[in-house]
Amino acid sequence: MKRILFKLFLSTLIVLSFSSCEDYLEQTPDGELTLDEVFADREYTRNFLYNVYSFCPDELMMAWHSWMPLEFNITPFIGAADEMDYSWTESYSNLMNNGSWSPNDRGTWSSVSNIWYWYYQGIRRANQFIENVDRSPASVPEKETWKAEAYFLRAFYHFMLFRVYGPIPIVNHTVAVDAEFQAFTRSSIDDIIQFIVEDCDRATVALEPTLDANQLGRATRLSALALKSRVLLYAASDFYNGNTDYADFKDKNGNLFFTQTRDHSKWAVAAQAAQKCINEALSAGKKLYTKNNDPVQSYQYLFLDAENQESLFQKMIGYNDRFEELVTPRGYGGWSGLGPTQNIIDDYEMQATGKPITDNTSGYIETGYATAAHPQGWYPNGTRNMYVGRDPRFYASILFNGQNWRGRRVELFRTGKDGYANARDYSTTGYNLKKYAGPDVNITQGIWAQKFCMYFRLGEIYLNYAEAINEAEGPDKAYWYINEIRHRVGMPDLPTGLNQEQMREKIRHERRIELAFEDGHRYFDTHRWKIAEQSEGIKIYGMNISRGSSFTDNQFYVRTLVEKRVFENKHYLFPIPQHEINKNENLKQAPGWITETNE
Repeated sequence: MKRILFKLFLSTLIVLSFSSCEDYLEQTPDGELTLDEVFADREYTRNFLYNVYSFCPDELMMAWHSWMPLEFNITPFIGAADEMDYSWTESYSNLMNNGSWSPNDRGTWSSVSNIWYWYYQGIRRANQFIENVDRSPASVPEKETWKAEAYFLRAFYHFMLFRVYGPIPIVNHTVAVDAEFQAFTRSSIDDIIQFIVEDCDRATVALEPTLDANQLGRATRLSALALKSRVLLYAASDFYNGNTDYADFKDKNGNLFFTQTRDHSKWAVAAQAAQKCINEALSAGKKLYTKNNDPVQSYQYLFLDAENQESLFQKMIGYNDRFEELVTPRGYGGWSGLGPTQNIIDDYEMQATGKPITDNTSGYIETGYATAAHPQGWYPNGTRNMYVGRDPRFYASILFNGQNWRGRRVELFRTGKDGYANARDYSTTGYNLKKYAGPDVNITQGIWAQKFCMYFRLGEIYLNYAEAINEAEGPDKAYWYINEIRHRVGMPDLPTGLNQEQMREKIRHERRIELAFEDGHRYFDTHRWKIAEQSEGIKIYGMNISRGSSFTDNQFYVRTLVEKRVFENKHYLFPIPQHEINKNENLKQAPGWITETNE
């Protein structure tokens, strides 16, 4: 019998394609175990399930560097969207930005290959667990709950592949190592969505709505309902619903991967799924997170307090020194790697009026400096006026020049402690990411903060419902949900009397700001809305980091071109790794990615 090496803790695994001839997990301290031995013991069975969880991504590792292991290069989406620019050319998102990525990219730096490998390996583990857990001596209720968790994880990993590659092979059983891989082909968009929804429905039957704090990171009924809400929102959206751009994308038998007829009723289905998730979440005690009646803290600590009542599914990471090093300005001992773009900075509205800064009546002032600090400490005296009076989520998410942070003001001007100064590690945009960063972290002293990745939260489901119900019925029922999101951070209500198109634009703006730098939302939202050319094939701006010698040096505060990014229609879908295409003639490459090796 084939030996399967299995580690009894959450760990990084040797990641191979699900079509590989080798299938190993890491060795336990007790030696090698067969599947029979694993599922003959309750503790081993439970730990196998924990291993299935280990494929949930570390979404905080937004930028990859050559010293990082494979699993840190499966989240390039924030840098590939118009919300972030990374300092290092090694990050895969920078290849995406300049259009030089390819289906032939391989190795630990290749997101094209690693995403495919990583999640299909997770799917294989989930299938092994589902097929074997009934043999465990654990109690029947335990086994039912564990199996439901595995169904959820299988659905989650299929979704993570679907959002990247579009029509993917559905793998609903463990593939024998000697099986003919030629049997696998892409499934249609509708079939994939149905499969994910059915697995979510299976999971909801046995899972509890919530769990105790000591079980943070485990899937719940609300986790499955949240995933169902998101995938059905995608299903109703323009890219997946009657996309005629893919009229010629078919399998070898002529079956379409994308249905060509738009089904408007999918919006009502998405709204119903979101409403069900919201209703059950509220009944279970979930709510939008708030802290100290302070709009900035209420948003900032939502991503720092792991036991908050808004989270619907998350991954506990522990003391993540790598993220803090990536995000922290170099003068604090960090690498200044994550630079929010001026493009998203300019999209934060004014708090008092709720209007964009491009509106002459918004109250925005571009020049000059504040003559007093904000009474709640959101910004100090002497702050550039362009950063004064903005949406509180701006102060919770962005480190800007002159902001107070970890005991001093941030110096992003050229000669400042955190500025350009001809160093390798500097912000290319004149901003650093504050969201997720621990305020009490001290890198030079080795003081870190507990981290977690929040994949689903109630705020997102509010936004899902608002979008779906606006498209299904019009704007009336959407107002309350968007306004609740805005109330949490002290922003004024939306204007009344909006029509459907106007509400659509307000909802899209709210998603851009509320979900900024989260889980690739901006990247995948613009793709499913079919507007990615407006967010990716554009000019990216920042401040003039090559100038400035003080907080009040006007030379720094000039919008400056960082790069001109490239977008082609083929970029709506990732290519399947070319070596997988070469092994399987039934696995058709995405349109536009055809290369000489498989023509």
